[in-house]
Amino acid sequence: MLISKTNKMKNIKHIILALSGFFLVTSCDRELDINPAQSITTGQAISTPENINNILVGTYAITGRADLFGGDTQMYADLLGNSEYVDWYGTYAALRQIYTKNIVSDNAYVRDTWQYAYKAIYQTNVILDNLNVVTDTDDKTRIEGEAKFLRAINYFELVRYFGKQYVAGSTNSQLGVPIVLSSKVDFSGDLSIARNTVEEVYAQVIKDLTEAIAKLPSDNSYYADVYTAKALLARVYLQKGDYANARAMSNDVIANSGRALVGSFDGAFNTGENTSEDLFATQVTSQSGINDLNTFYADDIYGGRGGDIAVREEYVDLFEASDVRGDFFYYNGYGDRLSAKFKNQFGNVHVIRLAEMYLIRAEANLALSTSVGATPLSDINLVRNRAHASSLSAVTQADIMEERSRELGFEGFLIHDIKRTKGSVGSLSWNSDKLVFPIPLREMQVNNKLVQNPGYN
Repeated sequence: MLISKTNKMKNIKHIILALSGFFLVTSCDRELDINPAQSITTGQAISTPENINNILVGTYAITGRADLFGGDTQMYADLLGNSEYVDWYGTYAALRQIYTKNIVSDNAYVRDTWQYAYKAIYQTNVILDNLNVVTDTDDKTRIEGEAKFLRAINYFELVRYFGKQYVAGSTNSQLGVPIVLSSKVDFSGDLSIARNTVEEVYAQVIKDLTEAIAKLPSDNSYYADVYTAKALLARVYLQKGDYANARAMSNDVIANSGRALVGSFDGAFNTGENTSEDLFATQVTSQSGINDLNTFYADDIYGGRGGDIAVREEYVDLFEASDVRGDFFYYNGYGDRLSAKFKNQFGNVHVIRLAEMYLIRAEANLALSTSVGATPLSDINLVRNRAHASSLSAVTQADIMEERSRELGFEGFLIHDIKRTKGSVGSLSWNSDKLVFPIPLREMQVNNKLVQNPGYN
């Protein structure tokens, strides 16, 4: 994900849910200083291939905001899924609500995640509705693939937080989020839109990713490439319990992407550049982007808030003495143990790593009693050996889940793994109403077709 390039579209007006809108594009950095003569129409904004590409770059920037994959959606997984691994010491009331599972419908963090995810989705729709502007065939194909990937990753994150868990073998008629696939809006009609089911949202995500795979190049610099889309699709299939397809996608990425595990565990983090195992990373620099994992997990000497999220002893107890991941911590001035994954204020946010693909393949192979690409034991030991953990002689589902906690801790997996394995968060079952975000109050007020999640006003 490239957000180090500045999006020239400074002000994008939109209506969330209806996703209608028009562009006001200006070179002025201060919105209040905009001169009407400086603005251009929507038609002008999408009139050239360069402008379409600018919108695409801007969509990466939105997707990489702190509100989304710049750290917040990853952080929510720990706060919402916590029962014993982390403590929240921060002063932000909205985040404490998530940690205590007492979320209100006007929670600012929940609201902003919804808002910016739909803003990114709207811009992908603008791109896809105007692909005819791009005359170069290769560029057109690539742009279509990237736009569909970006739409998919945002819809996937929305449905996981605002809808209940997908359950394999059921109809999955529980409410997900509204699907909007066009930027064209009839302002004379009713702009309200209802929520689609979880089944429908997953189907759309898979459709977008499948089509993106057919369009994306094998190498695309910091942007999404074909293996980025396959890796996300592996994650999607695992979340819905489709082990055969999760196995196929993860194996393809491992075998053909050219990515490789970084030689040392610590080398996979706190980097200003993508590593050899990055399949997708939010690019953060001193000039652009925010790493909110650093903000809330790091001490102030490293640019964070001092350690709002601290690691509990119960998490450390998961590691054997030789496992370097069990020492990948440090202490702030209050004696709180903090994760060392986020010590670089301007470090990239590693959204999808190759290590996850090995763990997905291992879990899928184990569930299916197969050894596609490698045995589950070999894959688990590959990840463990990188961390200097002892090799296992046999592997179970419980072993794999613990290995995911060790390897992927604080990277946005906890609540989603709990839900898909039907675990619990303290006394709350995996399907509890309290483990789902409310539809934001502002959306309920302007859209009369929305149905609120149970337990919220």
